[in-house]
Amino acid sequence: MKLKQTIFIFALLGSFGFSWPFSWLFSTPNTATFGTSDWVQKEIRLLKSQAGNIDDKVLRLGLTAYLNARKHGYAGKQVLTVIDYSKPSTERRLWVFDLKKNRTLFNTWVSHGKNSGGVNATSFSNSPGSLKSSIGVFLTDQPYIGKNGYSLRLRGLERGVNDYAYSRAIVIHGAAYANADNLRYYGKIGRSWGCPAVGSSLAKPLINTIKEKSVVFAYYPDRKWLSRSPFLSA
Repeated sequence: MKLKQTIFIFALLGSFGFSWPFSWLFSTPNTATFGTSDWVQKEIRLLKSQAGNIDDKVLRLGLTAYLNARKHGYAGKQVLTVIDYSKPSTERRLWVFDLKKNRTLFNTWVSHGKNSGGVNATSFSNSPGSLKSSIGVFLTDQPYIGKNGYSLRLRGLERGVNDYAYSRAIVIHGAAYANADNLRYYGKIGRSWGCPAVGSSLAKPLINTIKEKSVVFAYYPDRKWLSRSPFLSA
């Protein structure tokens, strides 16, 4: 394949929300003992080298949540998805990390619920019918074909924070309003009924990567949740 063709393909994939493809080809091992504070620190450095737009504090909390979920027997694979709802929807605020190979697999736009806010999400809920997003730690379930096409069910692991996510049908799915074109044309990503929707072309590969017992960490600087979550204590 010629160099120009290769560069074009890499650029195209990047526009869909994939991380820079070289990160798929090369990975640096984390030589620290898995789960230790040293491992967390080195993992942050390795992942940040590929995803410089994620906040160190948010990534650290996501790794802490993953390790605690793993201790409780929830995490079935070494994959972590982080959503940072403190960022506006105009920014790529969803990341998928391969913690086994220390790679950033996806970094893309993601919607929030229409009643959570405009470009910025400021309000969250666990209540049915609220049309708001939920924060906290989730576990992915099985994918299915629904009204929004190929979708992935989420199970909220935090009582009173997101444990109604499954019954509320808060799922990851593709949506035209979450495509990059929507951002270019309208200056924003559209909003959902509470689901973290991603671009249509990205939904299937992303879902297939994180399906079946991987951790999703949805962050917002909510003081009450941050101080009480059982998953955020190191």
